[in-house]
Order: sequence, then structure tokens, then C-alpha cells
Amino acid sequence: MPLSDHEQRLLEQMERALSADDPKFASAMRGSHRAQAARRRLLVGGVALVVGLVLLVIGVAVREVWVGAGGFVIMLAGTVWAFTPPRAASTPAAPSPAAGGGRLRAARDPRPRGGFMARMEERWERRRNQW
Repeated sequence: MPLSDHEQRLLEQMERALSADDPKFASAMRGSHRAQAARRRLLVGGVALVVGLVLLVIGVAVREVWVGAGGFVIMLAGTVWAFTPPRAASTPAAPSPAAGGGRLRAARDPRPRGGFMARMEERWERRRNQW
């Protein structure tokens, strides 16, 4: 049942008040573009998985190897698509060592070279500070 106009206005007013009182909580409840993209990616991968499974079963039923193999490839591609994170388009590419930038870049790199645990702690702190 849809909300009435009065109920919609009250809901919008409560959302604005929540955003004004606690903006971090409100943004966490709204979700992010990254989470929506991950859900969309999972959905597309799941659909490809189901289509591939159907093709695989049809290929076995009609004894056509190429249909079954195509279905398997689609299933595999859908699974890989669903569970791999998208590439970040906004990060600049690092120069390759073959281009002569590898050694020079290492000398100019301002990041401290810590161990595995130090890097994990830095990532944890960055994530905590985002909230």
C-alpha cells in the first residue's frame, strides 16, 4: 500500500532531521554507489550463471557438445564477473619497470615500507575514519 502525501512529507522531514543530527549514520543508511554497483554486478553474474546452467542442461539433453560447452563458459564468466571487484577507473596507472619508471619510482615513493601488519593497520584506520 503506498504512503499518503502526508505520510511521505513526514517521512522526508524525519530523513532531513536525521541527516542534520547524525550525518555519518544517515550516509551509512543510504548506502553508497559502490554497494549498488556490487549488487548490480552480483545480479548480472547470477543471471549469467543461470543462463549458462540452462544452456548446459540443454546441451546435455540434445547431445550437442558445443551448446553444453558454451553454457559452461557462460556459467564460468558469470561467476567470475559476480565475484571480482570492478577496477577503479580513477586511479592512475603506475609506470611499468620496462618503461624505465620502476627504479626511479621506488626511490621517490614517499610511502613507508612497513610489514604486512603495518599495512593492514593503516587500511583499518582509513576505513574507520571514513565512517
